[in-house]
Amino acid sequence: MHYPHKISRKKKIRAIGFRKRMSTRKGRKIINSKRRNGRKIGVR
Repeated sequence: MHYPHKISRKKKIRAIGFRKRMSTRKGRKIINSKRRNGRKIGVR
């Protein structure tokens, strides 16, 4: 069985983590929309 390319957790967090989202205006919009939907936002 062939496994897909596994990206390191650090790289993933730096690319799409909470702090990365909060650093941009659109990212903050995403997080706020998730909060409005009642989704729990994990901080990594």
